Amino acid sequence: MSGAKFDLVIRGGTVVSPDGAVRASLAIDGGIIVGIGDDDVVLPARETIDASGRHLLPGLIDCHVHLRDPGTLEAEDWQTGTASAACGGVTTVFDMPSTDPPVSNVANLALKQGIAAKKSYVDYGIYGLLGHDNLAELESLSDHGVVGFKCFMSSSLSGRLPPPDDGTLVEAFRTIAKQGKRCIVHAENLAIISYFEAKLKKEGRTDPRAHADSRPPVAAAEAVSRAIVFAEHAGMRLHIAHETSADALPYIAAARARGLDVTVETCPQYLLLTADDLAEKGGVLRCNPPIRNPGHDRALWQGIASGQIDAIATDHAPHLAAHKTKASIWDNHCGMIGLETAAPLMLTEVNRGRLSLSRYVELSAANPAKIWDLYPRKGALQVGSDADITIVDMQREGVIDQERLQSKCRISGWHGRKVQGMPVCTIVRGRIVMRDGRLEGTPGWGRPVRQHAGPPNRLSKAAAGEKRTPAEGNQE
Repeated sequence: MSGAKFDLVIRGGTVVSPDGAVRASLAIDGGIIVGIGDDDVVLPARETIDASGRHLLPGLIDCHVHLRDPGTLEAEDWQTGTASAACGGVTTVFDMPSTDPPVSNVANLALKQGIAAKKSYVDYGIYGLLGHDNLAELESLSDHGVVGFKCFMSSSLSGRLPPPDDGTLVEAFRTIAKQGKRCIVHAENLAIISYFEAKLKKEGRTDPRAHADSRPPVAAAEAVSRAIVFAEHAGMRLHIAHETSADALPYIAAARARGLDVTVETCPQYLLLTADDLAEKGGVLRCNPPIRNPGHDRALWQGIASGQIDAIATDHAPHLAAHKTKASIWDNHCGMIGLETAAPLMLTEVNRGRLSLSRYVELSAANPAKIWDLYPRKGALQVGSDADITIVDMQREGVIDQERLQSKCRISGWHGRKVQGMPVCTIVRGRIVMRDGRLEGTPGWGRPVRQHAGPPNRLSKAAAGEKRTPAEGNQE
């Protein structure tokens, strides 16, 4: 190299991919991974990180967050939300369109793009809204850089964003398909929810379980099946958000068996909590879809083991503590924070043997990058990939303390939970943005993601109609 130095070299760590793990050094220059080699080779660098005893993961991607900016800035903004992401090992976030104003047209998209460019610590994508009255805006939103579209099949923000009717949904799916984009849907049937919520309130139910009872699994199963039918008709790529219901999984499996491009995410709260926890902790755990009765969590874990579930997201949705601690469950806002706690929670489950570290990489980085047309620029540790890297210490133990979180609204359903396995360094395009739990990045470092054209990358064996073996689903 004639005396030239790389910007950064990471030595001594174990590089993890969906296919396994290998000890290697990474060389980074200009924000890109430019070399992967034997750890014994001496590589000149301006800065060297000793990652001995630690694992290097592709930068985590959270494809479902609510950063509340513009709009409800007392709850969160792009700076505090992406600081939380950086401290949670997340290098890329996708923000939902349900802000104030919503991302329903190009002017509102430009407003959010400008805010994100100034405040974001990590890279980002922005969803456009598929609403009840903005069909004419979808093509322009696609042309101006939305990463995909979000449809609330039930209402959002206390009815401020009513869902599109079925005719609008069919036509919108056709438009999105022509643009080559994917649509993420919050799949719950509003009529079913409205009926049971009114019934429970009339009966005087105000206990925490009333929220889960008002949104029964059939509401999710019906909406998932309807979204699949409409997507198949339109030829559109479909993503099911925050899946909670065992009842919906067979419809997804059947769609995939027919060759449809349907992908699905779930969240830590649906894997690790049940309605029993909701009864104990009350409003802090109120979210939509709800945390369900025991049994649904087991079905989701089976979906992870089999490859039927493609991604782990958080649905990070901050609210003021005063809006999460009311006596009546109906008076509490819906949503939980999760950007900073998801990785420790899931790494703890890796340590417990519920999934392998390679499978976690697939769920949290590789598959989200493939779903949203970013792979292998994102979601991989390969020569030519962005140097987005999450370094984790699988032995580090701790207790989640909400007072130490970066989010503006720190009330957390995970407060006091013991974890083992934590991100200790977050690198975004070659720049360290978090080290040893301390934020080091600069607001405005984050950049919008660049999607590639063409057919989506293959995800898991299950998505291709093949079966995983138990060893592939559960063990390293």
